[in-house]
Amino acid sequence: MSEQQDSHHDHRLREGYERMLERLREGADELTWENLQQDLDDAVEFEAELEEFTKDELSLLRAWVERDLKEMRRYLGAGGEGVAAWLGIDLAMLSRKVVDSLLSIADRSVIERERLEEDLEASRADYVVGEMAAPGRMACVHCDAIVELEGITRIEPCHQCGHRYFVRAPK
Repeated sequence: MSEQQDSHHDHRLREGYERMLERLREGADELTWENLQQDLDDAVEFEAELEEFTKDELSLLRAWVERDLKEMRRYLGAGGEGVAAWLGIDLAMLSRKVVDSLLSIADRSVIERERLEEDLEASRADYVVGEMAAPGRMACVHCDAIVELEGITRIEPCHQCGHRYFVRAPK
């Protein structure tokens, strides 16, 4: 690809990313993990009809937007000071459309913070409180505390933070 083609390709992807944020801004009022996934699917479908993106480009756009929204929500959920601090730049440097979209999504995510955080943790977890599990090391997806299961046992809430979701932890 020539430099001009690269620039055009980047421009198309950037515009697609902005449109996906705009569609998410207008998405479901209740910002749950399931609603976010549906809104992302709808935004990808819209982009597929609007622009001639390849399937790979659409997959990348979806993954990039999802990654950034997860990170923004995680930051805000941990008591972060807002979208500008998360971005680490002056919001005046961004287009009004992007700023409005991010602020709207952030506002909804603050309202739904605890539920969304739990949904995010559940999406990363392989094990949940109450399930039976083989012996070994588990890590809480909320605080990373390690739990050693001595034998086949029912998983209890994290002894450090009380959360319910775990993954296997390597030695």
